[in-house]
Amino acid sequence: MSAILNAVYNNYLSAYTPKPITRYDAHKKSELRSVYNSIVKMNRDAPWYLPTTSKITQNYAVDLKENARELHNTIAQLGGLEEDGLFSKKSAYSSDEEIATASYIGPQKIDGPMPSLELEVRSLASSQENLGLFLPNAKVDLLPDTYSFDLGINDMNYEFQFSVNGGETNREIQERLMRLLNNSGVGVRADIVESEDRTALRITSEASGLSQGKNHLFIVSDEHTSKTSGTVDYFGLDYTSREAANAEVLVNGEPRTATTNHLTIGKTFDISLKGVSPEGSPIQIGLKTDIESLTDNVTHLVGGYNEFMKAASSYLDTQVRSKQLVKELKGIALVYGSPLEAMGFTMTEDGTLELDKDMLRQTASQSQDISQTFGYLKNFSDMLLRKSNQVSLNPMDYVEKVMVAYKNPGHNFITPYFTSAYSGMMFNGYC
Repeated sequence: MSAILNAVYNNYLSAYTPKPITRYDAHKKSELRSVYNSIVKMNRDAPWYLPTTSKITQNYAVDLKENARELHNTIAQLGGLEEDGLFSKKSAYSSDEEIATASYIGPQKIDGPMPSLELEVRSLASSQENLGLFLPNAKVDLLPDTYSFDLGINDMNYEFQFSVNGGETNREIQERLMRLLNNSGVGVRADIVESEDRTALRITSEASGLSQGKNHLFIVSDEHTSKTSGTVDYFGLDYTSREAANAEVLVNGEPRTATTNHLTIGKTFDISLKGVSPEGSPIQIGLKTDIESLTDNVTHLVGGYNEFMKAASSYLDTQVRSKQLVKELKGIALVYGSPLEAMGFTMTEDGTLELDKDMLRQTASQSQDISQTFGYLKNFSDMLLRKSNQVSLNPMDYVEKVMVAYKNPGHNFITPYFTSAYSGMMFNGYC
């Protein structure tokens, strides 16, 4: 059942609002119990509504929930879940962000010298790529039949079956195989490569790098497949045009390898590799000053608010209740309008915020007590956090619904499936 839920949910996320997964998406039992209790409390007095069947409305609810989750995670990553985390969260710098970017993941209280390191990127991790034969857009030279081939990846073997009908062209079959592979979710993606009047099917692994003892990420063959073979040779699917490779770096002169372009060093820095360093020219990774770290945190907070506001505003023409959410978000910012304006914030006509970083730095540098000076900013982030939790818990609250009846006051009962309208509606196309 969990596999089906993941498949359905991932389909909606990839189709409508893909968001990265962070460590804040994992929860303790106590946190899940709190969510359950909130649902029970909310459902106790909730009236009955007709089910929502509009596809546009369903997509809107999914998008709203995911953007609320993204805002929550943005605030959490900035230390907004802690009492003074928003002001003490440290930021890392890279002397050349075209080579690598860095974020600090170590403790906020540092005893001794500030951590820093030299990084030289010798090579980036790469994925495996199989490039098929370039064939003309002519009638396929395969007999009408049901064909299949096997793709081995991650110690698993998957068989792909498809039919070839009379009169079909090479490109039509290549496009069918591309869709077949892309919809499979086995860890590869496919696309069509064009060269003059010829096309080839390219298969690329989603993963990169090679674990010890491995010399490939996937293999395509039809030697032992269950249906008619011959398509691997015909389309050239087994030719590896680029082998997977590990990233190679020097950290303070010491060689290291990684299967991805993302590595953690000493539980202190989280580094994303972007390019290759000039030989013998390492870049510097270290911590920014407290004022620069504060500026970065506030900038990311403003960015999270603006993205949430834009997501809600994008449905103003199609979803009546989205106006209520936009109004509430603007109201949160207006509550702290004057204090925030003194720090360099400006609200635009569409409700988003602009930040004068120089003014913010000046305010921070003149402050004797950061927590007191930026107390309104902390309150602002707390209100955004509560709003994001509310929307994430029940995005259907901002959907136009037809009410059937109120519950009998004093004699009502809990309806635990009220908020399931959000999750249940995603199964409409699967049942």
